Amino acid sequence: MAIKLGMDALLNYKTGGQGGGGAWTELANVKDVTLSLETGEADVTTRANSGWRAIVSTLKEATVEFEMVWDTADAGFTAIKNAFLTNAPIGFQVLDGDSGSGLQADFMITAFSRNEALEEALTVSVTAKVTYSTTPPSWV
Repeated sequence: MAIKLGMDALLNYKTGGQGGGGAWTELANVKDVTLSLETGEADVTTRANSGWRAIVSTLKEATVEFEMVWDTADAGFTAIKNAFLTNAPIGFQVLDGDSGSGLQADFMITAFSRNEALEEALTVSVTAKVTYSTTPPSWV
């Protein structure tokens, strides 16, 4: 069994989205990262289901949530902040390790909340959701 540790996973970003110029850059200033993948559902229950509800999956949805240290000198922090403030798409790769696999898509930053705990460093909680793009999401 190949066990993977969260600390070995990668969150890469690209300003301007997947099609933006330049290479993917690791977003190293992150703590816990959560990738949520879900689908909508449609009810296809019929009398032939013998009293059981039946569903089929419809549209897929992806959300990435993570926390960063509030570091205005960090290029990744600045890219995330600017994407939020300008409503610009940003590309993310949420990978399970170096040369690993995971979701690659263009996202919009939908939440950028500063946390000011008394005895901790300032942090920001970020939520990103897949957005409209000419390059559809893919599993890389």
